[in-house]
Amino acid sequence: MSDEKLMSKKKPAYPVNRELDAYLENYNRKIEIPIFYEDLLRFSGSVSVYDVNDVDTLWIRVYYSEYERQEIDLSLKKVYSILHSDGSDAIIQYLNVDAVDYCTFGNSKPFRIKVRNILNDNFTYFYIKKTDASRIYGLELEHMLSPYNLNFLVHEDTLIEEHIAGIPGDFFIKEMLPKCTESEKAQLAKEFVKFNERCMIRLLGDMRSYNYVIVPTHDFDHVVYKIRAIDFDQQCFEGKLKVYRPQFFKENFLMVELVRKKLQKNSIDQYKVEERSIVAKRIISWEGRLTRLVEICKKDSISIPENIAMLKDLIYELILDMDFKKCNSMGEILELGLDFVKRNYEDVSMNQIIQSKY
Repeated sequence: MSDEKLMSKKKPAYPVNRELDAYLENYNRKIEIPIFYEDLLRFSGSVSVYDVNDVDTLWIRVYYSEYERQEIDLSLKKVYSILHSDGSDAIIQYLNVDAVDYCTFGNSKPFRIKVRNILNDNFTYFYIKKTDASRIYGLELEHMLSPYNLNFLVHEDTLIEEHIAGIPGDFFIKEMLPKCTESEKAQLAKEFVKFNERCMIRLLGDMRSYNYVIVPTHDFDHVVYKIRAIDFDQQCFEGKLKVYRPQFFKENFLMVELVRKKLQKNSIDQYKVEERSIVAKRIISWEGRLTRLVEICKKDSISIPENIAMLKDLIYELILDMDFKKCNSMGEILELGLDFVKRNYEDVSMNQIIQSKY
């Protein structure tokens, strides 16, 4: 199936409602910032950004008039301090804004800010985007249900996200995967199965290869690879269940082939169970905060009626739970899906306890 048929043409940005706004404030996600997304759109010119192979990255490097540049630089340094430090002005004198890039590809049209410490030349990135309730739900769910914590801030219509480090999936698949050892390929296959399962459980869609990164970690005498999502725009929007399973995107074909060649069905099933169990443990660990977020999501409008109707029917066909047929929102579908994973884990754990006693 082609991506054009699999994905909707364009997902709208959804506003943050009063309950979600209060949630963000309660968990220190909402904070005053000195610059807004709209301010960065006032650039006076731009140049295309190319990669090391002279391929257009679809990002443009923007520049501002002299009288605006100084104010924008100072504001971006303050945002960096708020995001990564205590928010004071003490470190600003040691920072330099090396680049402001604007992405012309995709829904969110983000700005990518490169900030460098002038004392040692270490640098990092952060992103400034338009606020979208779907993306915020996605970020929070990733924070709670994945192995990774996320740092982001919201102020009115502006969203600030920290950079997620890693090798872009599309680059890795093309340039680095062919050079991996057979053992590394088997490990990548395992991680893709787990990543695929995690995305489906929490309804994170559109994980084409350029929307996730491969994170290598050196461990004694080998490299451990993990797969990490970097784009949360398609949280709980699409109606097709396949959109929430990375295996169905043509950009991930080589990863799917890796799974087919390297893993037997029993191993695939084992890794799926492992991932569901880990997610279930996180659901239990974050129960209070997660319940509050899902309750807000249940009453929120972050999709269209056709998508909700399609998705609940497809999930019902998969697990034959009539409760899905009664859902009226994406939040309700999400809640039932997470509860299904949690209940299955608890039932298995209870059976193990009973068997160990008798």
